[in-house]
This record gives sequence, C-alpha cells and structure tokens, in this order.
Amino acid sequence: MPVASVEDLRGARRVLVYGVTGSGKTTVADLLGAALDLPSHHVDDEIGWLPGWVERPADDQRRLATEMASGESWVIDSAYGKWRDVVTARTQVVVALDYPRAVSLGRLLRRTLTRLVTQEPMCNGNRESLAQVFSRKSIIAWHFQSFTRKHESIVALESAADGPPVVRLRRPSDLDRLLAGLT
Repeated sequence: MPVASVEDLRGARRVLVYGVTGSGKTTVADLLGAALDLPSHHVDDEIGWLPGWVERPADDQRRLATEMASGESWVIDSAYGKWRDVVTARTQVVVALDYPRAVSLGRLLRRTLTRLVTQEPMCNGNRESLAQVFSRKSIIAWHFQSFTRKHESIVALESAADGPPVVRLRRPSDLDRLLAGLT
C-alpha cells in the first residue's frame, strides 16, 4: 500500500494509531481526534483492562473492538494482536509511531514513575504499584517483550498490498510536522 500523506489523513474518518509501548499512542490519538474532529478511543480503558488489573477475556475484547470499529468515524489508539484484523479492516489510515527504543522507553519510564507517585488512575481505574512496576507483567517488561514484534508489525502494515495506507513516524518531530500540516 502506498505511504499515506497528510491529505490522506485529512480526509480520513477512521484512523488507527499503532506503535510500540510507550510511544504515546493515546496522546497522539487525542491530538489527531481534535485536529480531525473525530472521536478518540482509548483501547486500554474501553477494551483491554477491567478493574483490579484483570485482562478482559479475548472474546469480549474482540466483540468490543468490532463494535468500536463499526462506527463511521473514530481514532483508535491501538489494536491488540487478538483483534487487530477487525480494526485494520475498517481503518482508512494508520499512523504508526515507530520511534527508537530510547524515546519510547524513556517516555514509558517517566510516565510509569509519575503514575506511581501520583496514583493517577488509568486502564479502567487501575493504579500503578511498586510491586507491579517490578513484576514480570509490568508495562516496562512488556515494552521489552513486544518492542521488536510491534516494529515488525508496523513494517508489515506498511508493506501490505491490501491494507490501509500508513503514515510512519520515526521521531517525535515527524509528529509535530504532521500535526502542523493538519491545522
């Protein structure tokens, strides 16, 4: 599929923001939603997690993703592998945050430490705990487990002949230019 342009994005009504853990997908989805006048959806809250850090069952996730993707206009801030096909089938443009590990990991560490201190709720009212930050299931551990796979998924999305066009951003300044082009 050809690389998407600002014009492709400007005319899109269904946008998927996809990227590595810690890259800022939710923030970017909100910024794009505001710039394009589209509703923004936060997958971790709406699909992925229940209170108490309980992961929603996969069949429920897929059903909720199907409902979300069936809308006529949206920006969705991620797509879990269990149901990514549902969302990409309706996506008009993918904005891929393919930042270097130092950028996404630095952001993730700052965000996690801030949430640990402030106890800001996230993911359906859940809060960071010291035990969780240092557990095998921590978001930081997930970053290391998923970074290469998510980068490879971005490359695959970009080269898929039958998929949506992709705007691949490799550094935060690319996002700044993209947003400036939309206003």
